[in-house]
Amino acid sequence: MAKWLVKTEPSECSIDDFADKSGGSIPWDGVRNYQARNFMAQMAEGDEVFIYHSSCKHIGIAGIVTVTRSAYPDPSQFDPESPYHDSKSTPEKPRWQAVDMAFERKLPRLIPLDELKALPGLDNLPLVKKGSRLSVMPVSDEEWQIILKQAG
Repeated sequence: MAKWLVKTEPSECSIDDFADKSGGSIPWDGVRNYQARNFMAQMAEGDEVFIYHSSCKHIGIAGIVTVTRSAYPDPSQFDPESPYHDSKSTPEKPRWQAVDMAFERKLPRLIPLDELKALPGLDNLPLVKKGSRLSVMPVSDEEWQIILKQAG
């Protein structure tokens, strides 16, 4: 199973939203970056995912969810009322992907970005690299274990 990290603004979708879903899945949609989309296409059922809260007061890794449905065409790209509508995308040739994910657990504490940047062994994690704005990224098994250990 692969490991991932996804960034989200808690006002849009937080680890608490996943926890409140009580066993149900939430579609992870609206990603409009080609590299992030390509990573989403690699996500498979059972993959574990860190939820990273961004653009908020408390930035950092907040918890873990699991992929419950692998990549499928993002329905929001076809909805003219959606802020994620893409007029160039068609059902026959969709440009964007979504995955469904469900709550696994909150971390014992939020791990802030500054702390992640200081951890040995995370140098290759795109999240800690200057200028990285990807909303979906792979996490190696070693990086995953370092982060879990740091969480306590």
